[in-house]
Amino acid sequence: MSRLSIITQNSAQRTVEELYKDLERRIVASPPGLCPVDMAASFLKMCHAQSCGKCVPCRVGLGQLEKLFDDVLDGDATLETIAVIERTARSIFYSADCAIGYEAAKMVLKGIRGFREDFEEHILRGRCSCNLNQPVPCVSQCPAGVDIPGYIALVREGRYADAVRLIRKDNPMPAVCGLICEHPCEVRCRRTMLDDPINIRGLKRFAVEQAGEVPVPKTAPATGKKVAVIGGGPGGISAAYYLALMGHKVTIYEKEKQLGGMLRYGIPSYRLPREVLDGEISRLLSVGIDVVTGADVGEEPYLIQDIRPRYDAVYIAIGAHTDRKIGMEGEDAEGVMSAVEMLRSIGDGEMPDFKDRDIIVIGGGNVAMDVARSAVRLGAKRVRIAYRRRKVDMTALPEEVEGAIAEGCEVLDLHAPLSIEKDGQGKVSALWVQPQIIGKMKNGRPTPGDADVAKLRLPCDRILVAIGQGIDSRHFGESGIPITRGAAIDAFDWSGVKDAAGVFAGGDCVTGPATVIRAIAAGKVAAANIDEFLGYNHTITSGVEIPRVRLHDRPTCGRVNMKEREASVRVKDMELIECGMTSEEASQEARRCLRCDHFGFGVFKGGRVEKW
Repeated sequence: MSRLSIITQNSAQRTVEELYKDLERRIVASPPGLCPVDMAASFLKMCHAQSCGKCVPCRVGLGQLEKLFDDVLDGDATLETIAVIERTARSIFYSADCAIGYEAAKMVLKGIRGFREDFEEHILRGRCSCNLNQPVPCVSQCPAGVDIPGYIALVREGRYADAVRLIRKDNPMPAVCGLICEHPCEVRCRRTMLDDPINIRGLKRFAVEQAGEVPVPKTAPATGKKVAVIGGGPGGISAAYYLALMGHKVTIYEKEKQLGGMLRYGIPSYRLPREVLDGEISRLLSVGIDVVTGADVGEEPYLIQDIRPRYDAVYIAIGAHTDRKIGMEGEDAEGVMSAVEMLRSIGDGEMPDFKDRDIIVIGGGNVAMDVARSAVRLGAKRVRIAYRRRKVDMTALPEEVEGAIAEGCEVLDLHAPLSIEKDGQGKVSALWVQPQIIGKMKNGRPTPGDADVAKLRLPCDRILVAIGQGIDSRHFGESGIPITRGAAIDAFDWSGVKDAAGVFAGGDCVTGPATVIRAIAAGKVAAANIDEFLGYNHTITSGVEIPRVRLHDRPTCGRVNMKEREASVRVKDMELIECGMTSEEASQEARRCLRCDHFGFGVFKGGRVEKW
């Protein structure tokens, strides 16, 4: 008999591992709006099931917490029960032997702090205060509330123009978003429970490309009301488009030479070709929107106090376009350029000369990847990305990071920039960095600290700083518009500005730098509320009939991912790198949709918002 034997998984353990994976998929696809107390109770029971039973706090204590949660959900608890739950969880947290017990207790304590009012609602009124207004996960996760199952069904039927019309009801920029949207709609897709989420953005792009030119709707009769939109980015254009459809006369004031905002001056053409952007903007302006470019509102002759009296309402959507200083020694050296400055130059058609340059990019977001990949295309001989955290902690989308690496960019993670070295002529000669060691978790991310090694000198002749954007709101503050300490315009969630009747604001200048779809959603909200402020209640509809649900089986099927041009080819130009779906791929991907707008809770809630 041997002393040791090879350990193999038995059938039960293999099955349990499969169940874990099934559970992980269900958690990932968990829809928003669920009862937090019920969810916490379910997680607690799962934690208790993992207990080895060795220590009393975990074996017995978690069971007691389960009973207390059941009392809350069954209406048998009092307000004192909440205090008992808190004391019990704290006792388990400090006395459990291992992470199974104390992390479960920590989760309960976090719940007590985070949604105590939900516990009280169950106890005092015997009901849940959560409100599942939107039964369709993808729609509820889309900031603009686009009817995603509807347009996917239209793509499945080959009705591409109708799909574009349906999207435009809530998002007037389907061509742009089909290329660059960060697709938050896919995060909670229920298809994840089977295999993978639907490639929603890819289907949107396919619909736009197949539909060709789709005319914009006719505008409502003229109201005689005039609205000024300050800022011609995605949020401002969206608000102007919807207000014009409602019959109001809209004028956009844009500081730059052309409309587009960060779409033009912040996103490279290899992600968003300028002909696509120009075509989208042109279609939206065709509803009768006036445009004044080169208008720096706040400076002569475009003073805010002169503009406001000439219009019945004003929407401020100036975005976040100023660069942020990193605050290190040598930042004033020749050869240091902000990401905002570089991308704005490219947007104006003035390509920086990076040929044979050794470039270091500071930052780890999508903008850092954009400038790094653009630098490669502009002839740089070497591009390095210095980031103080780990590569996995970068805020950039994983596909953007991997794309940059495939194109030859080097990622120097755990390297914190210290100072910039200048030569005798005041030009950049090197970046000094301090190697880091990853440390304790803070706000869900591990915090880096200085490693016990010497700082490094990284020779270079160009440094691109991509650490975020700021908001230039000084002129608005001077004119009486309330400004927060972070320079953002202080507006309500319905876009109205406090103590400034008829003045509305939204997008990045209110929330700080965010995504394109959030700016579009802000424009939609502002348009609806400006219309109401002006004394109207116009409705925006698509006039598109959604295909009936097909009652066929939905077997598990892999997701169709977007392909890209080969890295060795695409780095030689600024052309679009992503390839669209084929008809076969789009048809297969559209068939994967589970039509949550019809089945489950969707059938009770009506499944969709026909008008807004």
